[in-house]
Amino acid sequence: MVVAAVGLGPGGLGALAEVRDSKILSAERRESLFPLIRARAAAISLAWAFPRRIETDNILAATLSAMGRAAARLPGDALVLVDGDKAIPGLARPQMAIVGGDDLSLAIACASVVAKVVRDRWMRRLDRRYPGYGLARHKGYCTPEHVKALEALGPSPAHRATFEPVRALLAARRAP
Repeated sequence: MVVAAVGLGPGGLGALAEVRDSKILSAERRESLFPLIRARAAAISLAWAFPRRIETDNILAATLSAMGRAAARLPGDALVLVDGDKAIPGLARPQMAIVGGDDLSLAIACASVVAKVVRDRWMRRLDRRYPGYGLARHKGYCTPEHVKALEALGPSPAHRATFEPVRALLAARRAP
C-alpha cells in the first residue's frame, strides 16, 4: 500500500481545481493531474506499508504507521489533515481526522491522487516481475481475473497471506 502526504503552498492552487477524490478519477486522469500536483505542491512525501507489515500489524495499523511516516517528513509544523476517522498515533504535530477528507480537502485529494499514481506504477513493475497475475490491470484488488491467476499460479512473494483469496488457497492446499 502507498500513502502520500501533500503540503500545498499559497500560490497556484486554482490550477488544481480539477483534483478530486482519486477513486472517482480514471487512471488516465490521475496520471495527467500528477505532474500538475507535483509542480504546484510545496512538498510531497510518500510511505509504503508492505505486505509483511500489513500481515503483522493489520491493515489499519500499517496504514496509520505509513501515514505518520509520510506526514512527519513534510517540512514545517502545519496542521496535518488525515483522511478518515482516526488520528495518526504518535505524530508529533497537530492533526485533524476528516471523514471523507478527499472530498473536502484539496491537500487530501492531491495526496490521494499521488498515492494512487505511485501505486499504479508500482503495480505495473510488479506485473513485469510476476507475470500472469494481471497486477497492472486490477492493481491487486480481488477481481475474478486475480482469483483465477492465484488459483493457477499460486501466490507470488508480493501477495499477502492474509488476503482472503490467498488465505483460502493456502488453506485448501494444506487440507488433506
